Amino acid sequence: MFDISKFRVVPDFPKKGIQFYDITTVMNDAEAFREAFNALLEAAKAVKPDVVVGLESRGYFFAPSLALALGLPFVPVRKAGKLPYKTYKATYHLEYGDESIEMHVDAMKPGQRVLVFDDILATGGTASATIELLKHFTPSFIATHFLMEIKALNGRARIPQEVNDIQCLLSV
Repeated sequence: MFDISKFRVVPDFPKKGIQFYDITTVMNDAEAFREAFNALLEAAKAVKPDVVVGLESRGYFFAPSLALALGLPFVPVRKAGKLPYKTYKATYHLEYGDESIEMHVDAMKPGQRVLVFDDILATGGTASATIELLKHFTPSFIATHFLMEIKALNGRARIPQEVNDIQCLLSV
């Protein structure tokens, strides 16, 4: 059964005061992993995307497989300096520091329906920065899906209004 008990909570990681929700324990349980993936896949099918965008690093655990299962292209969003070609760049604030992410300038076509996937919606910084990157491609529809949401951090409030659909399988 897939539920919040499948996550390992690691206190003070990556810095003191942060409660880190580790999704690798979900993936270590084949039944929970399958149940989570199937639920994410059904939600993805419902938004009829043209492309799946996955955020480094834990978004990569599900996003490429979702794209493959849907028969769609996968677009990686990576930390600055990790992509080999020309990129667009966006900077954002995490609960434990500032980061920058990038996306190839030719990663998508204008006007596509986009599904953005990341593991956890915390402060909303990564999702918000990703939406800024997507604006370069003028998508016709943007959905953001997450495995889990940490409600106390109010990340939904930071997701830009251009997003048409926000879904989280679990909330804490």
